Amino acid sequence: MKRPLQALLLLLSGLGLLHATLLTDHYLRYVKKGMYPLLVASGALLLVLAAAEAWSLWKQRGTGARQRHDDDRTRTHTHQHDHEQHDVPDAHDEDDAHDEDDAHDEDDSDHGHHGHDHSTPPRVAWLLFLPALSLLLYAPPAIGAYTASREPPKAVTVTEQGDFDPLPRTSPLPMTLTDFTRRVQQDRARAIDGRTVQLTGFVSPDKETGGRKGDGGWYLTRVIFSCCAADAQFVKVRVHDTPAPPADTWVTLTGTWHRAGTLGTSSAAAAVDAHGIEKVPRPYNDYTDGLPLPSSS
Repeated sequence: MKRPLQALLLLLSGLGLLHATLLTDHYLRYVKKGMYPLLVASGALLLVLAAAEAWSLWKQRGTGARQRHDDDRTRTHTHQHDHEQHDVPDAHDEDDAHDEDDAHDEDDSDHGHHGHDHSTPPRVAWLLFLPALSLLLYAPPAIGAYTASREPPKAVTVTEQGDFDPLPRTSPLPMTLTDFTRRVQQDRARAIDGRTVQLTGFVSPDKETGGRKGDGGWYLTRVIFSCCAADAQFVKVRVHDTPAPPADTWVTLTGTWHRAGTLGTSSAAAAVDAHGIEKVPRPYNDYTDGLPLPSSS
């Protein structure tokens, strides 16, 4: 890629990162909050590199302009000096001049052959500008129902019998989707049986049924980031007995375990019969499977 385009790409990338971190919170759609200092530092570094590249190009062009000016002066002086020579050249001088012309032509030929510019970038290199411009003009949406409906749920951690603490007597009992699934499939004491739980997540349709009423339900979903969107995992609990709200809607629902399979074993369904549902704002810790925290906004 040509050096001016490289400088422009560095500039746009740096501005895009700083826009997504300092001016908006768009970076939270793709990485965890702990990455904020590194992203700001990366954006600033890209701007410094862009400035250094632009300064190098400016100096190079200034040096080239001075060199061309000096070459023009030298050629003018030589041309004037040649006109002042009135002596007819002898045969030896003619041979030398002929040899010099041949050498000059050969040099020009070699220069034309070896000095051809092969640095033209492939057209696909222009695609590098798309992610930089997208951060400035249109940030891609956060991972949501579209991706979740095409991904399998995250496998819960296997727990030995006796590792579960007694459940609090609070009703409804706030739980994470992972804790609910573990209680349903691994708690041999079946403490979750008959308990009213409160779960929070976003709505994702069943890929096969589309979440239509009466056909098996829809999913309450949470996304878990270990680092960024590239390693996202999905925790899902199927919801029955209530129509699906619009996809990507964040809701808190209350309900009881949907009886399917043998409770306390892997055959038990990670599912609830919903008794009530309420739309809620997107929580601050939306990329974890934790109890919801209030949004920073």
